Amino acid sequence: MAKQNVAEQFVDLLVRAGVQRLYGVVGDSLNPVVDAIRRNSGIDWIQVRHEETAAFAAGAEAQITGKLAACAGSCGPGNLHLINGLYDAHRSMAPVLALASHIPSSEIGLGYFQETHPDQLFRECSHYSELISNPRQMPRLLQTAIQHAVGQSGVAVVALPGDVAAEQAPEKTAQSALVTSRPSVRPGDGEIDKLVRMIDEADRVTLFCGSGTAGAHAEVMEFAERVKSPVGHALRGKEWIQYDNPFDVGMSGLLGYGAAYEATHECDLLILLGTDFPYNAFLPDDVQIAQVDIRPEHLGRRSRLDLAVWGDVRETLRCLNSRVRVKSDRRFLDRMLKKHADALEGAVKAYTRKVEKHVPIHPEYVASVLDELADDDAVFTVDTGMCNVWAARYISPNGRRRIIGSFSHGSMANALPQAIGAQFTDRGRQVVSMSGDGGFTMLMGDFLTLVQYDLPVKVVLFNNSSLGMVDLEMLVAGLPSYGTHNQNPDFAAIARASGAYGVRVEKPRQLAGALKDAFKHDGPALVDVVTDPNALSIPPKISAEMVTGFALSASKMVLDGGVGRMLQMARSNLRHVPRP
Repeated sequence: MAKQNVAEQFVDLLVRAGVQRLYGVVGDSLNPVVDAIRRNSGIDWIQVRHEETAAFAAGAEAQITGKLAACAGSCGPGNLHLINGLYDAHRSMAPVLALASHIPSSEIGLGYFQETHPDQLFRECSHYSELISNPRQMPRLLQTAIQHAVGQSGVAVVALPGDVAAEQAPEKTAQSALVTSRPSVRPGDGEIDKLVRMIDEADRVTLFCGSGTAGAHAEVMEFAERVKSPVGHALRGKEWIQYDNPFDVGMSGLLGYGAAYEATHECDLLILLGTDFPYNAFLPDDVQIAQVDIRPEHLGRRSRLDLAVWGDVRETLRCLNSRVRVKSDRRFLDRMLKKHADALEGAVKAYTRKVEKHVPIHPEYVASVLDELADDDAVFTVDTGMCNVWAARYISPNGRRRIIGSFSHGSMANALPQAIGAQFTDRGRQVVSMSGDGGFTMLMGDFLTLVQYDLPVKVVLFNNSSLGMVDLEMLVAGLPSYGTHNQNPDFAAIARASGAYGVRVEKPRQLAGALKDAFKHDGPALVDVVTDPNALSIPPKISAEMVTGFALSASKMVLDGGVGRMLQMARSNLRHVPRP
């Protein structure tokens, strides 16, 4: 049997780990690996136009599938471009293996052309970052990297000099077992006992849920019913917990709406479930708090805790649901549901008057129509900035839809590259990129990747010719808007020139038809919607605190915008509230 070189061994091990594609930009030090992929039928090389796109695409694929995904960059500047997307994947807990090819091994440390030190550069955004300097380190080092990425849900980086990749491997890839999935973790009996006592002794319990509640919707609903608890969520918890939820009181944080803030502050016991919610100003400091998380490093780093529970949310709730005493008093829950519905109704009235005639088009209206027309199992990728606001308020989860964004890292330009990774997982599934004009133009070159691979991604471009969130930040800081205006072309014309479907929408009555036509198009499409740059910049009421920055009351006021079909859900839930 012919011996392999290191690159062939590397690629074989990726295939055995379940990696189906490697996103990247080819370059000299990466050539041996790309050639090994060319000759391996189990994996595809996905050529993108920018390595940052490669990392974002791999991170999105990992979030959609829950499995290991991979990206690569050539030596020096090539792999350095991966870093922003890898930060996002790591903070999103997406299992991603990054290959950072390196300069010739004999030149490392001598200031060679394009020299960087990738094994050091990526340490802050990875669980593992190491250099293969000798063929005898394979395959053990790559296997270790894979197990770090999968086992700890994050990024692992392997730096590989091009000359080492081309060397003969000392032995064929060992067929040792690989970690490809994570186990469920049950808390210890002592922590369960303490949490049961806290719940039974509390009169008013509130749940606040994050992305760690994925797969635990039924258990959360059963628990909320047993203890008559309002259920709020962070942005990353929205897709997992908001749908089919008669206990929903909305979202807290800078994009918050409804009664989530009140529910978390007026309870006796707040239980944080699978959330690393970063804004401690929105968390109470005068109630009992228990936190459940699979990542022990998350416990207590945002707020003071009375009880820290290390475990999987689903397994923890399964233990609790069989033991906690059923509560019969619904007064706290019903009061929060009423507050939630009233708050949403007020917000809708404030921001949705005459939207079907308003020019430039209200972005709220665009998001609302998009929500109505998109498939029930669509994947939405969301640019950071005002598109976060529209997705948080208007995209309705249902247990089948996915909503992905740079919600923890907060990078611009994430939506288009994430849509690429999401679409590669299933060409038949509708993928919609909710892009802002600022983010889209930052990595616009990779619209050509959609065309090159005929990926049927639908880009809905919220084109307000400005960096809208930055405008808003300046407003609440009492500063004049400066440096935020974009002079934009006709993006639909650019899409058509690229070989894709493109349409420009300037009037509300054109919107629904344009979206329907784009969704029916069998291939990539872009809908360039000219939206109102002043949306949300002037709230219905201005307080003096707004000029001091994002103070708690100011941010709630500024961002308390329309909420679409969530009002219908809240009013529907009120039908279950007993009348006196």
